[in-house]
Amino acid sequence: MDRPVQREIPAPGDADRTAPRPHAVEVLLVEADPAARQFLASLLGSDPQIRVVGAVGDGKAALAFLEHSRPDVIVLTNQLPGMDGFETARRITDSDPIPIVLCAQAGSAHDTVFRSLEAGAVACIEKPDPGAALSQLRAAIRHLLQAVKQTAQARVVRRGGGCGRARPHAPPGGPARIVGIGASTGGPPVLQALLSDLPEGFPMPVLVVQHIARGFLSGMAEWLRQTSGLRVHIGAHGMQPVPGHVYLAPDDFQMRVDCHGRIVLSQDGMGDGLRPSIGCLFHSLADVCGSHAVGVLLTGMGEDGAAGLKRMRDRGAVTIAQDDATSVGHGMAGAAIALGGAAHVLPSDEIAGMLVALAGRRVPETVRG
Repeated sequence: MDRPVQREIPAPGDADRTAPRPHAVEVLLVEADPAARQFLASLLGSDPQIRVVGAVGDGKAALAFLEHSRPDVIVLTNQLPGMDGFETARRITDSDPIPIVLCAQAGSAHDTVFRSLEAGAVACIEKPDPGAALSQLRAAIRHLLQAVKQTAQARVVRRGGGCGRARPHAPPGGPARIVGIGASTGGPPVLQALLSDLPEGFPMPVLVVQHIARGFLSGMAEWLRQTSGLRVHIGAHGMQPVPGHVYLAPDDFQMRVDCHGRIVLSQDGMGDGLRPSIGCLFHSLADVCGSHAVGVLLTGMGEDGAAGLKRMRDRGAVTIAQDDATSVGHGMAGAAIALGGAAHVLPSDEIAGMLVALAGRRVPETVRG
């Protein structure tokens, strides 16, 4: 019998939990531990826009549930008996793709977490810990509920086999010296595929803002190191970006480049309060590097980076947005396209080819415009 949860669950708001839920997001919860399963189900049920329609303890039970019911979202924890989170996500995606939120302990083995994202999970969030400080617990609950509702609007995209369609000619623009990439929902596997399609020794530095839950960035950096030929770092204040290296914006910091091309980190709130903000990086690349920069906006909900990509294009940079068909969420890239900020709209597996073509005509100088 499940153990009762002793601690009071902080409610996300003052909504009446008994109110009708005509448009509630239906969720299947997959969690091995009975007490944790009860706790997570209670958290999800505290939001009137979410309804838990099933709660099971392993991957096989999840697949059995899906034989007779189709929820809107699956909340899947990564530590499961038998089939782990990766194998369960892969089996679900291969059979009847349903958006999956991977709910993992911060610091979990990166191979399981990021292979699960590669297999088809849409988002990765930190698993709420009932023993955490109240402020931390409230934040984790808020992220969980937000992720479930956003993921219900996402599509599951089957991944292609790689680039293979490199464009032989670079588009008009100045000599390319630096690449800025922004991604959010559905971004990690697209970013991984893109970087793995770039050759070892790619002759430009790559600066990346990927929206991801706190605590998972170092695991993502290690995963990208192991699956690409590039050297991947978490950006540090004062670093000078060099060709063939990738720099990820750290948790809770804005990342820019200064007039000398060095990385600058700060904790201001630019970008609708997002930190890190894709728009913050893109605006600095537009102002410092101008036509010598390349901006790439990948899959993601919301509009972060859209105005920044437009500014980059106005300053002469080559700008690329991922197309709708290959995006889990087309909010950011779609907003950039609507603003006229994307000179090129490409499927995810063609973006690396254009970057390679652009790199072929770069001028071997510093990042400074």
